[in-house]
Amino acid sequence: MAGNRTFTMIKPEAVENGASGAILAKMEASGFRIVAMKKTRLSEERAGVFYEVHKERPFYGELVEYMSSGPIIAAILEKDKAVIDFRTLIGSTDPSEAAEGTIRKEFAESKAKNAVHGSDSDENASIEGEFFFASDERF
Repeated sequence: MAGNRTFTMIKPEAVENGASGAILAKMEASGFRIVAMKKTRLSEERAGVFYEVHKERPFYGELVEYMSSGPIIAAILEKDKAVIDFRTLIGSTDPSEAAEGTIRKEFAESKAKNAVHGSDSDENASIEGEFFFASDERF
């Protein structure tokens, strides 16, 4: 059964480029309700913990360095079938393959700097949301 919450991060380059407002507006226009949100900066240690699932992959070090390179905006979003619908909204990891109108097609710089993170399952959405937000920070 599909859940009604997902987790997202607007990545450092999109925050730095001033795209956060437009990206958040696109999320809300697509029917997502923001139930938690904060602007923060991950330390390398914290980014390493968040991406620990990729620790054995060759890109892990670069990913941790990149995600700790500047502020991000973390958010929990709510909507029926949130994970599935959000993955559709953000589009393919590679912006050159992303569908027109998706966040990554409009705002991503490259496959590595792809503007946003989106949880890939209900279970990961819960884990990732709890990583960033205490229960009293969700509305």
